[in-house]
Amino acid sequence: MRTASIGNRGRLAVVALAAGALALSACSSGGGGGDKDKDSGATGPDKNKAANYSIGNAADSTGPAPELAGAKKGGTVNVLQLDAFNYLDPAEIYYADTLTHSLLYNRSLTGYKIDAKGRVTLVGDLATDPGKPSDGGRTWTYTLKKGLKWEDGTPITSADVRQSVERLYADWASDGPMYVPQWLSGAGQEFRKALPGGPAKGRHLPASVLDTPDPQTVVFHFKAPHPDAPYAMAMPNIGAVPAAPGKDTGVKYNNRPMASGPYKFAEIKPGKTISLVRNENWDPKTDPIRHQYVDEFQIDFGIQESDMTRRILADRGSDKTAMSFSNAVTTDTAQAVLADKAAKSRTFQEIQPYEDYMAINTRRIKDKRVRQAIAYALPSGQILAQVGGRTGGVVAGNLMSPSLAGWQDTDPFGKKKFPGGDIAKAKKLLEEANAVGTTLVYAYKNDEIYQKVSVVVTQALERAGFKVEKKEIDGDNLRDEISKVDKKIDIHRASWGADWPVGSTVVPPLFDGRFITDGSQNYWLLNDPEVNKEIDRINAVQDVDQAAPQWFKLSEKILTEDVPAVPIFYNQQYSIWGSGLGGVKYHSVYGTADPTSVFVK
Repeated sequence: MRTASIGNRGRLAVVALAAGALALSACSSGGGGGDKDKDSGATGPDKNKAANYSIGNAADSTGPAPELAGAKKGGTVNVLQLDAFNYLDPAEIYYADTLTHSLLYNRSLTGYKIDAKGRVTLVGDLATDPGKPSDGGRTWTYTLKKGLKWEDGTPITSADVRQSVERLYADWASDGPMYVPQWLSGAGQEFRKALPGGPAKGRHLPASVLDTPDPQTVVFHFKAPHPDAPYAMAMPNIGAVPAAPGKDTGVKYNNRPMASGPYKFAEIKPGKTISLVRNENWDPKTDPIRHQYVDEFQIDFGIQESDMTRRILADRGSDKTAMSFSNAVTTDTAQAVLADKAAKSRTFQEIQPYEDYMAINTRRIKDKRVRQAIAYALPSGQILAQVGGRTGGVVAGNLMSPSLAGWQDTDPFGKKKFPGGDIAKAKKLLEEANAVGTTLVYAYKNDEIYQKVSVVVTQALERAGFKVEKKEIDGDNLRDEISKVDKKIDIHRASWGADWPVGSTVVPPLFDGRFITDGSQNYWLLNDPEVNKEIDRINAVQDVDQAAPQWFKLSEKILTEDVPAVPIFYNQQYSIWGSGLGGVKYHSVYGTADPTSVFVK
């Protein structure tokens, strides 16, 4: 999510491009820290910045995870979530709540070890270390740890890692991150031609692309150097899926994935509840990241955020051991939390890596002046007020988060100057386009917060001269609906956070027109040949420090010349949990409450 040495110092020169150079960029970038962090309402500095990241070594990658003082085994953690998880299959996981959930049952080649202060160390998870580069960073070799097992007791081998990668070539695998298959076999959707349908019919990528010379070794041969490969290997879809016949059921694997982590699925009631219990075949000696303190995680869906806060504030019964991965304290409950000293001690408020946008469907809204009018009219400050105000985030001026290397504090549409929208400018643009009265189909989630947001959005757009057709969508379906290429929607909320803190994990996945497909993150359906060409040029720049300002410059060009999205606010997470829980901490990478060290007191 964005995110000095690895054991062998001979590898430091390559890895430094991914880690050390990031830190240099973060320290020298304009804005995004210092006083702005203090003004944000968050309780501490931005932990998403590159300076907070480091790459570990083999020793750092060795389990077990350090014990927590006062921790004990037993009990049930009750997880209260608003939206049902759209995916359990690691191939398709890419949202903060599902990323966090996957930590309990899924392991990747590498992973993030996060200490109590939020400092992030990239370590080997299934692998013995963050990876061994050769051939100038084109080839990366990973050795699996000994003693890794599936929940049924069978060994996890290199064939299972290969399975996790090759299944991403199937057409159905479209929602998750695609860095690794694209680096192996081609940009955009071209990579799928290298293995049509994935490995379902017994076919595999050649050893010159992806090699598994023995049960413990996996070798990736990329088309170009990728010094940031250790970060890509931490994505949930670069781990292990059983390669044994009949185990990987393709699309149906989403119904009940096999566990490689400390917990396994006991019960799944889609859209209602999920229960995870101890995986007795998980070996803590192999895992430097996770604990297995509690007996069970009971996850309930459909819990409004304000109801969650009130229940945890009341601190009765099973809510004493309740938390949420991603639900936040709401505007109407924040004062009650602040007034309760005991409850306040069970909270954190942190800057997230995410930014909220209003996506504009460029295939339906073709006149740039109309898109500009939308951008000027939208009341970013009023929208933020509905989702938490200062506890929910900070009004954004551009398409990139302040945590990213190379970020600058620009605001071409005056979102900070006019938090209620620049209605006069919007009206003028609509008149120039002869588009007064244009109807916009506005889709939004039908929960208590975004119903309020829809009111201020509709009022602002109507004042500017638009007509608005409101389209409520159930939260459990919204993610799929807004990711469809043929969606009959003009504007909707979108949100994104860098996979690690460089622009290459924001601009290409969001704005490369060659990525457009159902499930992709190009919500605006933008396909600008000049943008695609510039993405290829910057991707070829191997010095991350040099590439950082170029990514930002390209993002500014996209915002001002293509206008596919409107920056709304940079996110914050305000979490609360019950008095019966210990070990809750902020996950700096995912921007959520981390369950991997939680225990029942």
